[in-house]
Amino acid sequence: MQSADIVIVGGGVIGSAIAYFTANDPDFRGRIVVVEKDPSYADAATSRAAGGIRQQFSTPENIRMSMFGSAFVKAIADHLSLPGERAALPFVEQGYLFLATEAGMPVLARNQALQTELGAKIALLDPPALRERFPWLNTADLAGGSFGLANEGWIDPYSLLQAFRRKAVSLGVRYLKDEAAGLERAGARIAAITLASGETVGCGALVNTAGINAARIAAMAGIELPVRPRKRFVYVFDCRAPIQQAPLLIDPTGVYFRPEGINYICGVSPDEANDPDCTDLEVEYGLFEEVVWPVLAHRVPAFEAIKLLRAWAGHYDYNTLDQNAILGRVPGLENFYLANGFSGHGLQQSPAVGRAISELLVHGAYRTIDLTRFGYERVLANRPLAELNVV
Repeated sequence: MQSADIVIVGGGVIGSAIAYFTANDPDFRGRIVVVEKDPSYADAATSRAAGGIRQQFSTPENIRMSMFGSAFVKAIADHLSLPGERAALPFVEQGYLFLATEAGMPVLARNQALQTELGAKIALLDPPALRERFPWLNTADLAGGSFGLANEGWIDPYSLLQAFRRKAVSLGVRYLKDEAAGLERAGARIAAITLASGETVGCGALVNTAGINAARIAAMAGIELPVRPRKRFVYVFDCRAPIQQAPLLIDPTGVYFRPEGINYICGVSPDEANDPDCTDLEVEYGLFEEVVWPVLAHRVPAFEAIKLLRAWAGHYDYNTLDQNAILGRVPGLENFYLANGFSGHGLQQSPAVGRAISELLVHGAYRTIDLTRFGYERVLANRPLAELNVV
């Protein structure tokens, strides 16, 4: 039986970020193993994400995490370059634009005040200001919007994942192409993980970063985790009359779109009643035709004549309690850590979460952003931590 000081179950962007930050900590001298069943990441949530980064949240910790994420991405060459290979990750910094009716404007205003207080550059725009900045926008039924003036936009998710992974490997992290089949618990500790290949790996600490499989891994340790696999669709369309400098726009209905090269991508999260657990990747085109396209055509008149080119599906590791991440050590287990339930925010939060969980692993406490409120304790107490800006 081999052993490792830290075993990370799931080598997507969260697991690889934790591996990098831990291995890069000068106070860490141990061995890290990452268990990842598909090193191609073809069907992974990271690879199929829309790649957005924003500071427009309503929770201080979420704002701080994404602020760190945008700063990390913009300075990625300083963090993730390899000898003879400079890390590069284009950041399309065209902002997020949240639109609101009269009913929703007070929430945007409160959020913007908090975001600004924490250092984010977010502007509130009334309808005339919206029309001046975005002349292609229909503002007839809007009371205003909030727009990210800096450090918001989108990146290529797969490139960030690979940059984290390559750097982690260069620091001595070992990736195993395998899958967790069971955990061996010894009192208040996880003693080892059994893999599908039959191999057993002893562990000093075990970190669950298994995405949509997080609840299954937690159950192996006797932990109930409210994280479910939910499917989301991304539709790609073309418009003959291109609009200029479009941000990632979120309509009051929840429908979003953003540019993607010369085309656009769009989507919407379904309501809870029509959002079952799902692990397949089949695309539902009726959602685009019946829900998404009518909203696009209303909000941007040029989008009345568009052509759907293709679509894909991906998954959220959806936290049914409050759509916020569940982070940190599990009470009653000395060496079992969680980084799960990101509900679509994992990519942008991965640098901050990687740093935070590494701080717990190496130093026993958060040292930068205090993420205690995201702990598993709130799940045990059925105490949701509400986030108002869920997309």
